[in-house]
Amino acid sequence: MHGPASPGWLLVALCAATGAYCLLRMRSPVEEQRRAAGGEALMGFGMAAMAVPAAVAAPPRWTWLAYAALFGAAALRALWAARTSPHHLHHLVGASAMAYMAAVMAASPGHQEHGGTGVPLVTGALLLYFAGYVLWSGAGLLPVAAVAGRQGGAPGWGDRPEVARACRLSMGIAMVAMLLTL
Repeated sequence: MHGPASPGWLLVALCAATGAYCLLRMRSPVEEQRRAAGGEALMGFGMAAMAVPAAVAAPPRWTWLAYAALFGAAALRALWAARTSPHHLHHLVGASAMAYMAAVMAASPGHQEHGGTGVPLVTGALLLYFAGYVLWSGAGLLPVAAVAGRQGGAPGWGDRPEVARACRLSMGIAMVAMLLTL
């Protein structure tokens, strides 16, 4: 992505750590949670790969096209899964946003020109969605911490709802950051 190198590397680290935790969540005994964690791991690692600062490693155009195809397929999978679970609608928007960003990067890998027209409509809509999602999921973390402390047994790493929500929040923040640099 475009932008300074230091924040880019922090974004890479955040997304990679989130993807790694999502891989741990895939060990959950709850099937729906495993499926969601798999999609979120793909998003985390994909965001980490796409956030590598362009000044350090400018990937060839075919890489961005491959990302667009991968996340396009993930969006189709999320669309199919959304018929049974509304949570997959967020995965649909996230995967579509990643495919969109990859397509934009494939179209202009070295620089970004908006022709003075400001933020494109799709980018603006995605920014609004993810900014709202960040606020909503951040607010949702507050009561979970209080409730989690009162639970009887200690849940395993794959079944900690407050950490899963914190991961989703961090990926939402990362998505906003990536969209801002687009």
